[in-house]
Amino acid sequence: MTMMIPDHLFEEGINNSLLRNEMKNVQMNKSVYDKSQRDYEREQRYLLSSQDGDICEIHDQFYRDHKLLLVLFRALAVMPITRSRPGTITFSWRSRATAYAIFFYIVTTVIVLAVGYERIMILRSIKKFDDYIYSILFVAFLVPHFWIPFVGWGVAQQVAIYKTSWGKFQVRYYRVTGQDLKFPNLKTTIVIISIGCLLLAVCFLLSLCALLDGFLLRHTTAYYHIITMINMNCALWYINCRGIKVASQSLSECFRRDVNIECTAKLISSYRYLWLNLSELLQSLGNAYARTYSTYCLFMFFNITIAVYGALSEIVDHGFGFSFKEMGLFVDALYCSTLLFIFADCSHKSTLKVAAGVQDTLLSIDVLSVDRPTQKEIDHFIQAIEMNPAVVSLKGYAHVNRELLTSAISMIAIYLIVLLQFKISLLKTADVPIADA
Repeated sequence: MTMMIPDHLFEEGINNSLLRNEMKNVQMNKSVYDKSQRDYEREQRYLLSSQDGDICEIHDQFYRDHKLLLVLFRALAVMPITRSRPGTITFSWRSRATAYAIFFYIVTTVIVLAVGYERIMILRSIKKFDDYIYSILFVAFLVPHFWIPFVGWGVAQQVAIYKTSWGKFQVRYYRVTGQDLKFPNLKTTIVIISIGCLLLAVCFLLSLCALLDGFLLRHTTAYYHIITMINMNCALWYINCRGIKVASQSLSECFRRDVNIECTAKLISSYRYLWLNLSELLQSLGNAYARTYSTYCLFMFFNITIAVYGALSEIVDHGFGFSFKEMGLFVDALYCSTLLFIFADCSHKSTLKVAAGVQDTLLSIDVLSVDRPTQKEIDHFIQAIEMNPAVVSLKGYAHVNRELLTSAISMIAIYLIVLLQFKISLLKTADVPIADA
């Protein structure tokens, strides 16, 4: 895990770029009347501070767009973070949001324990191996409820810092580029996704209730908030990755535009610090949510393995009959596989955009046509990109990209082979007395 750059160093880096430009004007005896309108506007922007909460509040479009998602997470008692003051998101154990989260968690825990007790009693009464594995699936879907304090409240402070850093980055983006960072259609997308998460949870549970034996309708009351939380976690990761992707594309477009207008050491230096800030955002995304999405992946791996095994076991026993049980298990496997694919794929796509556009612009600059300080800044920028690869890491436990999918498939395949071999050995053992008779 790389060391994070403190906020004040980003400020100093960008401010030093402006200072170098002013000293250059002094050395060239450039009078105040020779400055262009572009220079005046830039000087006014550089007076803004990303440490000022009121300024961050004005430019924090990302928070305004995905505010609904954060409200839903508070409603589900998963992430009790609040906008306590302008430009700052905080977490406190004494806040109203946390008090509500604890109350909601206690109420839902009573329901989950009641349904969980019934499911465990059913599990204990089962003797057949396949039915035992099959029944574990219903218990497994209750487990995410009990890790909410660990993967939700336990990382809320880090998540609050990550969300606050988005506002600071957007102020710096405005200072360097001269325009606010926009996220086209993000707010509408979040509304659609939020409604879709709620409807998907209802449809998924009702379909399992109709297709799988022993999954009673009254038992679904313990699962609604859990499945909705799982869906919302996937949606939140997608939105964060999309925000990084949009910011990367916008930064590279502005960099290309400004380099075509004037390619100076000050400009390259400013964009280098801005890009490093974006790279920090990408790294802090994985660090802030490391617990949440590590357990999320393990949960998906386990459920896919059990569901696929259950479906294959039905096929081995009864052939391709397309029974309700087979269809229910395939629905479960498809659901978990889709969420896992979205989680890995959106991370992969966002990392591809972080350095690509900026690097192409740097390599297209004719270094023979610029002065020596500018050449040095270009070299520093390229070195910074090479030393800060665009990777989403869950605190080093796993890199979130498409390679995670191939690793998951290989791991699930190994466990399926073991389970199927165990099943075949049980079938052969059961056939021995019949053959002897």
